[in-house]
This record gives sequence, C-alpha cells and structure tokens, in this order.
Amino acid sequence: MPFPIRLMGKGSHTLNLRSRMREAEQQLLAGPHPERARQDAERLALFLLGKDRAWLLSNQDEPVPATFEATFVQAFSQLIARRRAGEPIQYITGHAEFFGLPFAVTPGVLIPRPETEHLVEEVLRLSASLPNPKIADIGTGSGAIAVALAHNLPQAQITATDLSPQALAIARRNADSNLVADRIEFLEGDLLTPIAGRRFSMIVSNPPYVPLRDRASLSVEVRDHEPHSALFAGDDGLDVYRRLIPDAYPLLIPGGWLVIEIGFGQKPAIEEMMAENKYESVHFIVDYQEIPRIAAGQIAR
Repeated sequence: MPFPIRLMGKGSHTLNLRSRMREAEQQLLAGPHPERARQDAERLALFLLGKDRAWLLSNQDEPVPATFEATFVQAFSQLIARRRAGEPIQYITGHAEFFGLPFAVTPGVLIPRPETEHLVEEVLRLSASLPNPKIADIGTGSGAIAVALAHNLPQAQITATDLSPQALAIARRNADSNLVADRIEFLEGDLLTPIAGRRFSMIVSNPPYVPLRDRASLSVEVRDHEPHSALFAGDDGLDVYRRLIPDAYPLLIPGGWLVIEIGFGQKPAIEEMMAENKYESVHFIVDYQEIPRIAAGQIAR
C-alpha cells in the first residue's frame, strides 16, 4: 500500500530519496539483472510512495519527515532484498502492463510478456474479416489476451478457459478492472475440455511451451518464481501443441483460425503439425528478436 507523504521545507533534512535509491541501485547491481538496477530501484520506490515518475523527478532531492523515514527505509529495504533475490518486480508490486492495459498478477499466473502482444495484434488483424467473432482463449492465465481482445473488439464474444481456479480468479479481476467482464465467459477446465461441442471463429492460446530440458538455463526470475504448469510442456516443449492443434480443428467454423504462441526453434514442428491436421494458410509472425513467435492456421471454408 502506498505511503502517504508530505514534504517538509528545506530545513531539518532527514531522508533524501535520490540517495536512498542510489543505495538500492548499488544493492541491485549484485542481483540477477544489474542492467535494470536503477530502473527497478526507482519503480519500487514509486510503488511504495504511490507516486509517478514526474513527481519523483521534481521531489527526489527534497527532505521528508523523520517519522516517515524509518517506515519507508524498512519497507524499501525489504522490497529491494526480494528483487535482489530474483523475485520478478511484477509479483512484488502485483502489477503488470500488457497491450497498454493494467493487469494484476500474482505468483499463480504467468507474467504477461511483450512478445505475446504479437498474438493479439495478429488476432485483431485476422478478425477484421470476421463479423461478430466468437473467440476462445485457451489457458488464459491472468486474462491478458482475453481482456486485450475484449477491449479492442467490442463486437466479439470471448470465452476464456484455464485449469487453475486461482488463475481464473485473477483473470476475472482483470476483466472487471478493465471494464470488459460482461463480455468474457470464464470456464474452468483443461485446455479445450470446457468448450467441447461448441464452435468458434478463432481459438487462440499462449500455452506452456518451454522444454523441461531447458529448465536449468532459465533466469532465476522465471525458473524459481513463475508457475511451472504455465511454462513447461514435456521434454521438447511440444506436449500441449500435440493436443491443442488437432483438437481445435473441429471446434472452428469454416474459415476459422487457430492462433498460438510458440517457442524458440519450434516452427518446423508446429508447421508439420498444422499440415498433418489440414490447416491452410499457415503463417508465422516473428517477435522483436526476429524469432518465429506466433503461428496461425485456417481451416477450410
């Protein structure tokens, strides 16, 4: 919870935010992401203060009340220690941004990533030719994809599924805070099971796709803090696709699309699965590092 703060005059100097953040930055230089030390120290200070960066730039050299100093320093030190140990800053603050929207996140859901915005962009592009699309988001997690689509496609009907009731609770909270809860149906269950027998214009998913064999190479933030059920999918990372790609086909209307996020080096396997299951117009979208990140396939009209 943000601390209330009222600045004092120039006399009676007690706490200088700039110096405290410099101390925090030095501690974070020994953490897993020294390249973000200054940014993380600033972000955590603003989180505690309940202020924005413009306020900080104007007030970081001002003194604050001595009664506030001890409370701030203790709380700030605790947050810096958590960040230095590798806990993602989004879990510390309980907040992440995705597609320009705010999202609550907890250790029970995957942190939304910029790469997944490519999936939303591709769904928006493809949906332009689909009047009143019915879209299913499989493994919704925090609800980032479903909420972003509902926000940008007011004519769409969206269903979001997840196996985790804790994740669905966070997703519902995010739908509510972004004012789209009335247009998203949340269902609990494994992958496509909750929507069996129904038909959709599009089925989209950012499923688990990290190979178990790559676990040791992951950053401490991901390996030790994010939910493994949302990350790993067998030794080669393809286990979920082996179910999702064939099972989605009969749930799509003629001309419907399956759009999925994929992992590094998985394009050949996904391309083969799409071909085996008779998807047409298969194409891939690369991410900011020119890695094939989104796969899309259409069923026959």
